[in-house]
Amino acid sequence: MAERRTRREPEARAEDLGWSLGVLLRGFRESVAPRLDDLPQGARGYEVLCAVVNGDHPSQLALARHLGIDRTVMTYLVDDLVEAGLVERRPNPTDRRQRLVVATRAGEELVATRCAQVAEAEAELLHGLEPAERAQLRRLLDKAAGAAGGVDRAAVCETIADS
Repeated sequence: MAERRTRREPEARAEDLGWSLGVLLRGFRESVAPRLDDLPQGARGYEVLCAVVNGDHPSQLALARHLGIDRTVMTYLVDDLVEAGLVERRPNPTDRRQRLVVATRAGEELVATRCAQVAEAEAELLHGLEPAERAQLRRLLDKAAGAAGGVDRAAVCETIADS
């Protein structure tokens, strides 16, 4: 009878992309979530707000496509951000059917503050890497994510500190 393995060998973990990504994602969520829990929709609301502040995706539909979020879900996310005073919907002067999503001063200030906090959380998570390795990992992950999902992440808030 073959012996059943219950523990994975360290060498196998090093070769298993899914395992590595899962560990990092869990660590990221545990580290970042407490810093964003007070925002409308937490980390997802923060991601939308960063895209509004830093991106060139003025409409809800453009935001939804950019972030890979269903457009109906995006409506509720933007509603919550509007209610919190972090973004506004404005008529598009060139297309009356469309509403632009624009950050308020409070939204811009919040992103500046929280980007620094998220960068701290990411630096803590990746403390085993040198700063140059962190930057390289970020570039490679952005490249791989863009190729895999077709989502343009270039304009989303930069969060890895290059210290």
